[in-house]
Amino acid sequence: MFPANSFWSGRVDGLGVHTNSGSWVSSIGAGSRVHADFGSGEWDGGPIGIPAVAVGAEQPQVPISFEYADESDPGPYPLPANAPIEGGPNSSGDRHVLVVQNGSCRLFEVYSARPGPTSWTAGSGATWDLRSNDLRPSGWTSADAAGLAILPGLVRYDEVASGSINHMIRFTAPRTQRDFVWPARHQAGSSTSAALPPMGAVFRLKASVDPNRFTGAARVIVAALRTHGMILADNGSSWFLSGSPDPRWDNDQLHQLDVLVGSDFEAVATAPCMVSPDSGAWGC
Repeated sequence: MFPANSFWSGRVDGLGVHTNSGSWVSSIGAGSRVHADFGSGEWDGGPIGIPAVAVGAEQPQVPISFEYADESDPGPYPLPANAPIEGGPNSSGDRHVLVVQNGSCRLFEVYSARPGPTSWTAGSGATWDLRSNDLRPSGWTSADAAGLAILPGLVRYDEVASGSINHMIRFTAPRTQRDFVWPARHQAGSSTSAALPPMGAVFRLKASVDPNRFTGAARVIVAALRTHGMILADNGSSWFLSGSPDPRWDNDQLHQLDVLVGSDFEAVATAPCMVSPDSGAWGC
């Protein structure tokens, strides 16, 4: 997903520590525990995580209307009638729908998606050319508060089973700054205080954390958090990592991550890696 030089694939293990790292970690919760917000089975009547589906080039396009139409990419979108919805069809949560269209190499993402007999309604939506590093217009949301794509930041079972995650991981924080930093394009903050992290802030697991404490899926995720880090993309619970639901996840392995706390992380300075303000190309 996205070109090889995308920020999603950038390495952060060699970057300098951000000057606001300490205050940002404290605001999210230095003692708050990390949680894998995905897994197998169900929670509250729906799958655990943000699902995605691939469709063919022949998938019919359906009309879709948006609450935030001025910052959404207009329809129609190739959404199957039975597209999996985050939290299940009766969810009262974010109700994300993520669709990759094979052939066109495009990603379609929708927030607060609600299907109808012949059309859909949603809060916001965005489409992405997976062959391009182009970012959304500055100030625009997407299906995510940071104005970024969601799917590239999810922990997915197949990549963990292969032994490595080669991208940043999406995560949430309870309070964010009323600002955003590259590569984010949008904010959903509650304060202008510089003590709060902005959307787009990137954190990495400190080198002092021993990966040998972990096994299985947890060890693969820990390695990714050290090498590629995690990017703040939405408001939510402290240090919640996003991933896709899958019946093959071993939830006990994922719960090993619960021993990690906020003080095990540090924010990194990504500004030197920006090639252009309107491009997601990674220059480090």
